[in-house]
Amino acid sequence: MADAAGDERHLWFTVLGPVAVWRGERRLDAGSPRQRALLAVLLIQGGRGASAPELIRTLWGENPPPDAMATLHTYVCRLRAVLGPDAGMLVSEADGYALRVGEDALDLERAERFVAEAEQARRTGDPARARELLAQAMELGTGEQPAGVPGPYGAAWRARLEEHRLSLVETRLALDLEAGQHAEVVAELTALTAGHPLRERLQELLMLALYRANRRAEALAAYADTRRLLAQERGVAPSPGLSELHRRILRADPRLPAPEGGRPRNAGGGTARIRPAQLPPDTRDFTGRAALVEELVAHLGPGRGSGVAVCAVEGIGGVGKTALAVHVAHALRPFFPDGQLYVDLRGYGPCPAEPESVLGAFLRALGVSDCAIPEGVSERSALYRSVLDGRRVLSLLDNARDAAQIRPLLPGTDGCAALVTSRNRLAHPAGTHAVALDVLRPQEALALFTRITGEGGEDARAVVAACGCLPLAIRIAAARLVARRAWTAADLVRKLADEHHRLDELRAGDLGIEATFELGYGQLAARQARAFRLVALPCGPDISLGAAAAVLGLGTEEAGKTLEFLVDASLLESPAPDRYRYHDLLRLYARARAERDDPPEQREAARSRLLDHYLATAARVCTMNRPGEPLLDHLEPTQHPGLAFDDRGCALEWLYTEAGNLLACARASARGPTLRRAADLMLVTKDLADSGTGARQYEQTIGHLLTAALEAEDTHAEGRLRLLMIHIHIMAGRLAEADRQAQAAMALRRHCADPVLSSNALNESGIIASLQGRHEDAESLLKQALAAFRGYGNQNSVASALANLALLYQDTGRIAEGVGLAEQCLVLYQAIGATTRLAAGHYTLGVALTQAGRPEDALRQLEQAVALYQDSRQCLWEAMTYWRMAEAHLAADRPAQAAGRAEEALAILCGPSGQWARANALTALGHALRRTGHADRARVCWHKALETYEALGSPEAPAVRRLLPAGRSAPVGDADV
Repeated sequence: MADAAGDERHLWFTVLGPVAVWRGERRLDAGSPRQRALLAVLLIQGGRGASAPELIRTLWGENPPPDAMATLHTYVCRLRAVLGPDAGMLVSEADGYALRVGEDALDLERAERFVAEAEQARRTGDPARARELLAQAMELGTGEQPAGVPGPYGAAWRARLEEHRLSLVETRLALDLEAGQHAEVVAELTALTAGHPLRERLQELLMLALYRANRRAEALAAYADTRRLLAQERGVAPSPGLSELHRRILRADPRLPAPEGGRPRNAGGGTARIRPAQLPPDTRDFTGRAALVEELVAHLGPGRGSGVAVCAVEGIGGVGKTALAVHVAHALRPFFPDGQLYVDLRGYGPCPAEPESVLGAFLRALGVSDCAIPEGVSERSALYRSVLDGRRVLSLLDNARDAAQIRPLLPGTDGCAALVTSRNRLAHPAGTHAVALDVLRPQEALALFTRITGEGGEDARAVVAACGCLPLAIRIAAARLVARRAWTAADLVRKLADEHHRLDELRAGDLGIEATFELGYGQLAARQARAFRLVALPCGPDISLGAAAAVLGLGTEEAGKTLEFLVDASLLESPAPDRYRYHDLLRLYARARAERDDPPEQREAARSRLLDHYLATAARVCTMNRPGEPLLDHLEPTQHPGLAFDDRGCALEWLYTEAGNLLACARASARGPTLRRAADLMLVTKDLADSGTGARQYEQTIGHLLTAALEAEDTHAEGRLRLLMIHIHIMAGRLAEADRQAQAAMALRRHCADPVLSSNALNESGIIASLQGRHEDAESLLKQALAAFRGYGNQNSVASALANLALLYQDTGRIAEGVGLAEQCLVLYQAIGATTRLAAGHYTLGVALTQAGRPEDALRQLEQAVALYQDSRQCLWEAMTYWRMAEAHLAADRPAQAAGRAEEALAILCGPSGQWARANALTALGHALRRTGHADRARVCWHKALETYEALGSPEAPAVRRLLPAGRSAPVGDADV
């Protein structure tokens, strides 16, 4: 309903997933589950009236409560209030009600229209349009299911939704079959029929797909299974349609589309004197690649159209290019009855095959005598094309180095085809279909290993994971296991666990992964080889162009050209523009080469340049997020300028995209002169700790660096890292551990002339004391922190300290003073121009206003806080704000809305870093549920909250145990860290 969603005046409804009312893009509160059930019933009526007894029976069943009629009237009144200016849609009729919505205002009607238009497109011969319309219909049915809709209607509607979904899926699968995509739909149909074994339309589609995929025996077996299940479960025979399809498959009815693989007639009407059959043997245990096999067969086989068909398979060494090409070529043999040619062009060996000699061999294979073969590439290529004229010959050109090597070897007439494999991305002739071959999918990789060794299970999975799902590596590992009968897969896992020796273990006989990679590496020029080695040194999952340029000490343009060359050589992958990554084994090989070829100081210099790049760029992000932040004047200096951003949105996108790489770089920089810069990198990326998704990895990295700082006796780095660890523990509700870290930080501040540590240790200690109920200590510490922040001009942190004092005053009953400090905090953030921290200002004032008995004003502040936290991707604080909104709704005696906000908080919170906040939300939800009469569910929520509080040692536990409101104020946080 995208068009409706864009208009705030437009009211529209959904029943295919959530039963909901929307005004533009804003979802309105449609009330309790049974009230939403009434809304759904009226919407489904399509504007027709329903009597009150009928509605009561639908909502409550045959035994409604005595007050059902009064409750029904209440629901109607509340729904009219929800509809607001459009309340006239819900009209009273005789002894019942009707809901008449505007055109296109109900997702069900819209979906039905899409389905009807799809059927019309299908009948008029436009399957692509039909499938597009069907996809739009299916999109309207996605989302949450109406599990919260109670009563007979809820169960019936859920069943109807499932039937609607399956019907659309069946129609879409039928369209796929009409488009010839039988191989693709077999897997989906197999899964669907397993889940719905008695649904005959699905069985019919599966049988047809299997038959068209040349799996006639399976199609017949599917029918036999269905007939048996129908007899056992329902005592009936298959439908006439299913039985008729079975009979047609049995007799190979010519009116059914013929199965694949039939041998075509020889278009030339005759046969050549010599029919070369040079293909290497097909791999008996060839595994996976079904979609690619079908794709290549379709481009090279019958029905491809006029002209010479050329396909190219490209990918890294060992990925299975030759195995795939040979397998496809064997599948194509019936379509090329005049012969199949094969040559290994040795493109990465020391002596690549010369086109002239290859042409001579091909001509002899096709029956041309030696004396008739001319000298020179041009003459032989012309003769080769002439000999192929009128024939149907397939040539497999394996392991090509470049386009110049294969161009003379391509046929020139209709009926012939060429299949090329190469590690390089070639400059192909027009019309070439190129396929970039990736590693096997994990299940395919496991299946290959199991086929060779007979072993499966977790150890086998670990082996193929260590092999990076690279087919050659899997075959080598499997060959080693088969050759050593005393070994098990567990033994192989242990041998492959050491990354430094993994490549040595992946060697069997004349096969070796390292030797395969050497062939490609040996073709690189010195600058390309250096880039291949050094860009592999960082430990992140991938690397951006900017970061790679820093590693190499080059400009981005020059670095980009070098990296793209490596991509074209299949030594590097580019999953997105200006992003690069290695296959796991190629990365190990590149690092091993770096250890051999690059002195330690050069490798360390590359890592140091990368750390500088990340620190300088992250500091710039921090500056944009927190204008005027003096923390940035106290960071370790960097030699690399880092990246610049046009706006804050781009800066945040960089921060969260690079999160994994930033943390990996910091961990790798924990030793030596880079430790302090690594600590500062964590300091300026502290927003990652509150983002939810990377909080655990952030905490682990801080712990790793802190251990390194203690070992190095670097009190400067230790102090900053302890500040971050304090914040993490506070947000997780681990106050005892936070207090232990705070005491260590306070001790350090006496020996470390670092204003960042000195001021923030006071602030964090004050937050902890406040949360633990040590109010006098908290006030003293926070006022000292406030003075320290003012002393070195840190206005951001001044505002933070004011916020924490405001919350403390709320807890100690000084409500008016707390509101005043919260207002000062917000004004200060607004004057600074802060963004994420401005959210903290609105949050603090919202909490203070709730305590002051002004819940409506509080909610306005909290709404602004939520929007800012969402914009900054601060998921944890977003959830905390929803909890505070629930408290405000409870203060306004709106328990239903409070429950909704608490549920929104719970939907966000997960993982250890969000447990304390989750317990807060559960506590609020329990209060809301008790007020709405759901006492049992409320007790469950409180019990879960209590378990968490007790596990954390939180001071809220006694209050929850007594079922009293939790009045604890949450920390605003970090000041300038």
